[in-house]
Amino acid sequence: MKMFDVAGRIAGSGEYVLGFDETGSHACYLIYGVLRTGEKGRELRPGRGHEEMIMVVTGDLTLTGAVTVTLKQGQAIHLKGEETCFAENRTGSEAVYVISGGHSEPGHDH
Repeated sequence: MKMFDVAGRIAGSGEYVLGFDETGSHACYLIYGVLRTGEKGRELRPGRGHEEMIMVVTGDLTLTGAVTVTLKQGQAIHLKGEETCFAENRTGSEAVYVISGGHSEPGHDH
């Protein structure tokens, strides 16, 4: 069993994808994301053959696009395929989120 320092892979703002390169598996992946105060325009889209659940860990994320909502700590949404949202942090503190995803079409592979 291998442990992964996901949060330690980001300095400041951005996303880190824990997936095939580290696990050797195409079955699922995890994305850890950080948005600084006032940061906006980050695209969230699973892509063809994928589904993702996006959950806020700390802070608030305002999403627009396939769904328009402000997610608070512990709240999540589910996106499929080409459904697209843009994330914005309108708060005075950093926002952290995780995305859990996998393949939704049988036989889909990279």
